[in-house]
Amino acid sequence: MTEKQERILETALSLFAKDGFSATSTSKVAREAGVSEGLIFRHFENKEGLLNAILENGRQKLTVIFDSIHHLEEPKEILRRVIELPLTIDEDQRPFWKLLYALKWQADVYDDSMSNPMKDILIPVFEALNYHQPELESELVMVLMDGMASHILLKRSGNVEDIKELIFKKYDL
Repeated sequence: MTEKQERILETALSLFAKDGFSATSTSKVAREAGVSEGLIFRHFENKEGLLNAILENGRQKLTVIFDSIHHLEEPKEILRRVIELPLTIDEDQRPFWKLLYALKWQADVYDDSMSNPMKDILIPVFEALNYHQPELESELVMVLMDGMASHILLKRSGNVEDIKELIFKKYDL
């Protein structure tokens, strides 16, 4: 990927996360990135192409994270690492996560395929731990993580560490 393409994607990500996907035009992305709008169309076809490229970059980063967890052998350690994920969102990753969470509310755009690998990790964990309903426990953890991530991304007051510890206690971690 060229330096200009990376700058376009970084600018688009920043604007989509800050102003919203629908409210951000390709002309604004071009202006902020210091490129022509035609260059955006040449490399990404349209605004949806920009979004798809951003989401693909995110999928690649998530694959690395999921692989690092998936290769662990101890079910409780896997569960611990999964629950801690929202707490590991670095400041430079926030625009991506803010965008992803904002897209959840835009049914015509959001694709939940990024969370499917996490479910694929969690179900065998709960099976190994002999939970009666591993799929449902998996969903519960996903909902809890989703809530923690939203709380963190919105910079709400409160102690997410205490919430994490409560979840750890629930699962005897």
